[in-house]
Formats: sequence, C-alpha cells, structure tokens
Amino acid sequence: MDEVVGLFPTPFLIVGKLLDGGLVASCLEDALQSRKAANAQTGLLSHSEPVNPQTKPAYAQIARLIAPKLVEFGAVLFGERLAWTVKEMWVNVLETGGHQLIHTHANSFISGVIYLTPSHPSARTVFHKNIGGTNFIFRHAGPNVQMGPFNADKWQMPEVEPGAMVLFPSYLLHEAPVNKGGQRVTIAFNAIPNSLDSWGYRVNFA
Repeated sequence: MDEVVGLFPTPFLIVGKLLDGGLVASCLEDALQSRKAANAQTGLLSHSEPVNPQTKPAYAQIARLIAPKLVEFGAVLFGERLAWTVKEMWVNVLETGGHQLIHTHANSFISGVIYLTPSHPSARTVFHKNIGGTNFIFRHAGPNVQMGPFNADKWQMPEVEPGAMVLFPSYLLHEAPVNKGGQRVTIAFNAIPNSLDSWGYRVNFA
C-alpha cells in the first residue's frame, strides 16, 4: 500500500476564540491609547514597547489563558510537557496602506499573535517556507499547478474573528502584506520554556 508521509512538518496552531468579547474590547481600547513608535520601514505601522505581561492586568490575564496552549504546543515541538513563560507582549497597529516586512522572532521558541480586529483579506498574515535547503534548482509553477504543503512557498492565514490566537515556532518567517482595508490591531508575544534538557545538559531561561 502506498503512503505519503509528511516528513518533518512545521506545526501551526489556530485557537478560534481565546479572548471573549469583553477582553477584546478592553485590550483594543488600551492598545489604541498606548504609546507607540513607528516602524522603521513605514509610518503606517506602529508598535508599542514590549513589556512583561505581568506589568499590565489585561496582559496578565491573557498570559494565563495562553499558558495551557503553550504547554500543549510545546509538547508538539519538544516531545514533553514543559513549563512555559510569556516573556514579552506588544501591540501592532497597521493602518490602511501599511505593511510589515518578512521577519522572524529572536530569543524565543514559540511566538504568537492575538487578533483584536478583523483583518482585511489583503493584510492577513502570510507565513513563508524558510529560505534554503528545501527547494530544487528548477521550479515547476504555472496556472495548472495545484499548490500544497510540499510545493508551496507561502501560506496565508484564513479569516479569523477578533479574539483568535495563533501560535507558531519563532523561526517561522512571516509578514503582513499591504493593508487595503481598515485599521488592523494585534497583540504579539514571545514565549520561552523555563528550561531545556538534553540528556542531562540543562539550559535554564530567565
């Protein structure tokens, strides 16, 4: 019997409704009032200062909601249920016409985004296959090609409602394309395990 095996796949988690309507509204109001700095590439994207979630009550509440999801997703990544900490959270406000360049998140193992507003289809987060090592020298592409997980270069988020969250490995390349719709507000965060142990060689993270 023939079998196609998804060898070394990349896990990606979509949580349909992490925050309820009241918490979404509270966080959105706080996000719009918080002090932000313009992105280095465009003035139509701004970011708040990354903060320890324990310094803000709403963020601390969100971190508690995220915690069990991190444990489950971390078990997929590392094969064991570890203790996890959300080390920082920040707000992103993407105005009409703004975009965010392709990037990854350093100094973390799991990253996530919580959506506080709807995203126009043009500005849904796009995730990219990591560059190098997985492509043949010749490509096969065109109108008759069916794209799937083994030949696609990128994948765009499906539509999600405000309050939804996604988790992904921090090394995964992603971007926000040019926003052709209304203001898009998200909370991004990074998380680390308390420690990693490789046959007795333990690294602790603070």
